[in-house]
Amino acid sequence: MASLEEVTAYCLEQFGEIEHELSLFKSQVQGWFDTHPKLSKCKPPIVHSVKSRLKDRDHLAEKISRKLIGDAINQAEEREGWISLEVFGSLTDLAGVRVLLLHQKQYGAVHSEIIKKINSGDWALHEEPKAYTWDPDSASYFESLGIGTKVKDSHYTSVHYVIRPRAESPLVCEVQVRTLFEEIWGEVDHTLNYPSPTESVACKEQLRVLAKVVGAGSRLVDSIFNSAEVPTLRVEQPEGLHQHVEQSVVEHVGVIEAIPPTEKPAPETLPEGVPENPEIRIQR
Repeated sequence: MASLEEVTAYCLEQFGEIEHELSLFKSQVQGWFDTHPKLSKCKPPIVHSVKSRLKDRDHLAEKISRKLIGDAINQAEEREGWISLEVFGSLTDLAGVRVLLLHQKQYGAVHSEIIKKINSGDWALHEEPKAYTWDPDSASYFESLGIGTKVKDSHYTSVHYVIRPRAESPLVCEVQVRTLFEEIWGEVDHTLNYPSPTESVACKEQLRVLAKVVGAGSRLVDSIFNSAEVPTLRVEQPEGLHQHVEQSVVEHVGVIEAIPPTEKPAPETLPEGVPENPEIRIQR
């Protein structure tokens, strides 16, 4: 067991050991989306834009103290102030890539191509894809793609993939996929709630209203593309999907079908002291 200072120093040292290779992997992931013929180089493009970031060392030290070490200290019995050095392995957002779409129905094409990449052995899933959404209809859509859904009280909305170049690699990158409307909400929420959540009740309520506004905006864009009869790019469903990812039929852009109502996904229970918003900061 080690002290808070010792664990922080250890994690920063480990980060320094892989920082160069992690940066290369992050750039490779971003480049794959930026140049993909079926996502970015098609007409019309599925992916609107892509951006990325590598965790800043000061932010990493702050996160270790705030989210990991503090929580572990609270749970330790008769060992307060002493933490395992193994926490570095649980940090999965050291590198981040964010993929932005115009509207929700484009998720299907992106998901299909990511699964093909994983099935080819070029990437490995660190954990199952996860969709954060407060909206029951959106939850139904993501579940039809084989993506498990969770709801955050903050109304955070995004689809997360945590990938490695191979299963045994120490390199890990979090890929977030969201619409431009959801990105607006995320930027506003991040400004107000990171690194410390706002105490303003009014701000919290207004952020929830904004989440519903951007959700409606994304739906309206779906409808606009449907009514405009934009040519549909059909993406073949990859055979033999990853064994932990359910097979689904992917349709997007020009085919907008009514999504049946579903029960609101159950709120995810978070340990005390852990912020609601799991999003990572993408520096411009």
